[in-house]
Amino acid sequence: MDERARDPREAEASGVSPQLRLDALLDDLQQQVSQVRAARDRVHTLLDAVLAVGSDLDLEVVLHRIVESAVTLVDAQYGALGVLGEDGTIKQFVTVGVDEAAIARIGHYPRGEGILGLLIRHPEPLRLANLAEHPASVGFPSGHPPMTSFLGAPVRVREQVFGNLYLTNKRGGTEFGTDDEAVLRTLAAAAGVAIDNARLYEDAHRRQRWLAAGNDLTRSLLSGTDPATVLASVTATVREMSGADLVTLAVPVGDRGELVVEAASGERAEEIRGLVMPASAPAAKVFVSGETITSDAVSADPRTRGGSASVVTLGPAFFVPLGTREHVRGVLQVANVPGSPVFTDAVVDMVTGFGNQAALALDVAEHRRDTERMVVLGDRDRIARDLHDLVIQRLFAGALSLQSTLGRVADRPQVGERIQRVVGDLDDTIKIIRSTIYALREHDRTRRGTGLRAQLVTVTERAAESLGFAPALRMTGLLDTAVSAEQAEQVLAVLGEALSNAARHARATVVDVSVEVTDTALRLRVADNGRGIGPAVARSSGLANLRERAEEMGGTFGLSPNEPSGTVVEWAVPLPSGD
Repeated sequence: MDERARDPREAEASGVSPQLRLDALLDDLQQQVSQVRAARDRVHTLLDAVLAVGSDLDLEVVLHRIVESAVTLVDAQYGALGVLGEDGTIKQFVTVGVDEAAIARIGHYPRGEGILGLLIRHPEPLRLANLAEHPASVGFPSGHPPMTSFLGAPVRVREQVFGNLYLTNKRGGTEFGTDDEAVLRTLAAAAGVAIDNARLYEDAHRRQRWLAAGNDLTRSLLSGTDPATVLASVTATVREMSGADLVTLAVPVGDRGELVVEAASGERAEEIRGLVMPASAPAAKVFVSGETITSDAVSADPRTRGGSASVVTLGPAFFVPLGTREHVRGVLQVANVPGSPVFTDAVVDMVTGFGNQAALALDVAEHRRDTERMVVLGDRDRIARDLHDLVIQRLFAGALSLQSTLGRVADRPQVGERIQRVVGDLDDTIKIIRSTIYALREHDRTRRGTGLRAQLVTVTERAAESLGFAPALRMTGLLDTAVSAEQAEQVLAVLGEALSNAARHARATVVDVSVEVTDTALRLRVADNGRGIGPAVARSSGLANLRERAEEMGGTFGLSPNEPSGTVVEWAVPLPSGD
């Protein structure tokens, strides 16, 4: 105890009563107790925040909880977490405290300029009493809420900066203190661990889904599912797993390095399916090189002219080969609409691996079908050989035996006539069997060397010389397999005549060609923006020939005006109901 407090005369001499001095000591003690309690409560709040950010494995949920916890711990009005991309700019911005109306007024989230960029370039905690007074400040966009005090700290994941926490407007009008900075640094460290766990879980879950999708794909192919159906399921699966807005699969057509979109899933897929891509398109370059191409804004990228991005406005995208670099079967394009986040390396790697697995499964399925076809052809050869060596010889021997008996029944004309009829029937049977043998040996031996798709591309390219520009060509359906040779010949002739009319009479600047195979019909549509069909052209023999070609095959032919100008030629014939 203070010795001076023991002596009342000394206390009186100092002018302070013992009671007042005791009250002052008690007040100091109370303040220290309050500070200890506040520190204890803050530690408990920090521990609760650490538990909260680590209690979920969904990355989006984790990021939002981190910002909410930071705002609560340092008593800030606004909080945000800027996730950095590979180029060092902000690719995702998670906010707390700003309502949807304010976000809509602000527009695009910040990319990392001003004070935010300063923290990106120098990832160290930063405290400011007033944002506007810092030399790096560039101000706020229109509609942005006013902000003064600032506290920022980096969030590291495995020694790499994942993003930055930004807190503004300390409640009560004060500025952030050293205790706030210490608490935020602790939360940032715990947030890095939680983010890493969420990313690892997300990657593991995605890999599991990719493996399951690959197994389903292989099972479908090996069970005999039509490859065209499988290719459509490939694009749908990639779109679902990657979260993309559009996925296309292009395969080679013709011998000029062009590709055609065989399957598509997502944004305006129907318009893109069947689109022919020139050799300068990025998909064609990937097909040749076997290397992946990525773009942050594919429609605005000069490298990506001539592809699906010329039809649909697309943002972040990447192109990967379907197969190995030595054997590329096609090209997958995975894209998002503008304004969407870029695809992560994990997604690109997953799609690449899935593409390789799909290509391998297609190769195995083709080899299996080839093996089955060889077995069938071997059976046909055996059946033909047996028919020739056994059945025909026996029938021939039987006919000779019957002919030898004709001389013995010369006195019985009715019997001789009946025997002669049987011999004739046997000769006819031998001819039928020989025709069957020939058909068995020739069936599927050699098909047309050039498919209908390639021939359509050739006819369209040839018309570009007379038109002065390349017509747009879209092909849909099983053109190379479902269309008979006669129908293929007719549709090529009709297309050539329609393009010739557009070049000679229409004076068009745009010609769209669409060839489609459905379950029941083959359809051709040629539309131009020319001056329309004149009376002389309407009576031309060329159009009459198009109508006759359709009617001879049980189809239809139509000629109608195009809006706002031009002509539409529509020609359709039913598909054969073959075996």
